[in-house]
Amino acid sequence: MSKERARRRAEREAERERQAAVRAQREARLARRRERRGRLLAALPRRVRVARQGGLLARRQRAQNAVFLALFLIVQVLAWLLFSAWAARLGVLVLSLLIVPVLVTLVFDRRS
Repeated sequence: MSKERARRRAEREAERERQAAVRAQREARLARRRERRGRLLAALPRRVRVARQGGLLARRQRAQNAVFLALFLIVQVLAWLLFSAWAARLGVLVLSLLIVPVLVTLVFDRRS
């Protein structure tokens, strides 16, 4: 009976050692992976989060810019629909690009 118990105990210990070796291999592999990943991330440039201003003036300015962008796009779509000549379409685009900053300055005087 004691020989049988000793044999089973030896089998259990051998199984525990085998599992410990498998676990050690897995942990070593994970450690190597973490080290490789850490070196790679250290070599890459860090992402910088740019946060928008959240105040009332900033929200108002974003809304005004959105309105002007929408108007600019509407003018461009109308130009494409109304004019078939490429020169006219290009002229409307160039003229719009020149006029938009002037209109923004005149309509929304941001100095005061």
